[in-house]
Order: sequence, then structure tokens, then C-alpha cells
Amino acid sequence: MTHTVLIAEDDRAIRDSLARALTLEGYRVRVAADGARTLAVLAEQRPDVLVLDVMMPAPDGLEVCRRLRAAGDRTPVLMLTARVEVPDRIAGLDAGADDYLVKPFDVDELFARLRALLRRHPPGPAAEVLAVADLRIDPPARRAWRSAQELDLSRTEFDLLELLARHAGAVLDQATLYERIWGYDFGPGSKNLAVFIGYLRRKLDLPGLPPLIHTVRGVGYTLREP
Repeated sequence: MTHTVLIAEDDRAIRDSLARALTLEGYRVRVAADGARTLAVLAEQRPDVLVLDVMMPAPDGLEVCRRLRAAGDRTPVLMLTARVEVPDRIAGLDAGADDYLVKPFDVDELFARLRALLRRHPPGPAAEVLAVADLRIDPPARRAWRSAQELDLSRTEFDLLELLARHAGAVLDQATLYERIWGYDFGPGSKNLAVFIGYLRRKLDLPGLPPLIHTVRGVGYTLREP
């Protein structure tokens, strides 16, 4: 099996060197240069293992790891750091890291630690996850995140968001949405759907992020990338 490694490292020389070495070792490699990009890549596709630099900017590696674990993401994490003090290592492990490697390191030791992590945490069947832009939905767990921030959704809000995400890019008419979510159509005068779309928008449209739910006048609604 070919495993996917995400390298999250702000030092370009180290990032490029690791990417080349891991590719030659047979891994599929993705890269990120800061915390925000790391979270975005993780939301798009879960790697088999994450190599995470502690001192990345915006947010740093410790915060990235904390957010992953808070979201229920159990991706194995190997932290890289130039800090050698024991309290620093403890901070990384407490944040949710599985292993720790101090810079400078031998690339063969990195390979060995990655193999050990993958033995302890073998990738299982891919869980069903819906992703649209920076929105991620886990239907079995009934949880959703936007840009790594978990959304507090009611039962109806979650059902409506999941339905729109499963048909991302398509316009769902009001009759279809009423039938699928509530089991019957309230009629053309009902504002029930518009009310719940408003609830969802207030929770999805976080500050600084573009809207994902769009109204198609006279037809219905669609969820699509900005």
C-alpha cells in the first residue's frame, strides 16, 4: 500500500528535502507551509500520517494538533522541533502528537518512525466524509467543521446541510428539500425552509469566510464553493 504523508513545515529547504526523500521512499507527499494551509489540506483529504513542525506560523504546530484532536481526527502525528527541553516534548505529546523528532535529524530515523506509526495506526477503510471547499461533514458521527472550527448544529440543520453537501453544485428545489427533510411540503406560503437556511448561514458564514449556501431565486438553494 502506498501511504500519503502530509509535510507541514515552514522552512522551505527542509520541506522540499523531506518531500523529495519521502517520494523516493515510495510515499505520496503533500506539503503545507503554515498552520492555516495545513488545516485546509487536512479538511480536503486525510493523509495516513502527518509530519508537523512545532514552530509553524498561523497557527503553530501545537495548536494545529490540538484542533485535530478536538475535531476527533486521529491521524498519526510526528512532530518536528528544534526544541530539546523535556517540557517542550511534553507539550507536544499533551497536544496530541504520537511521536517527537528533534532537529537536526537523520532522514533514516524519520523513515523508521513513520513506519512505526503506520504499524501502530494502520489506515483503515476510508470513512465517509463530505467536503466542499473548507467545509467538512462526517455523516456517521453527525459532526461538521468549517475551516477546522466545529459547527454547533441542530438535528434539522445538520440534515439540511448534509443533503445540500451531497448534491453540492446542484440546485435543490424547495419541494425536494421539504420532502427530504420534513417528509412533506408545507406549501408555497411556508417560510420554514427559509428560516432554517438562515440559521445555517449564520453558523456557516464565519468571519472572513465566503458564503457557501446560495439562493437561486424562484427555484431553491445550492451549496457550492465560492
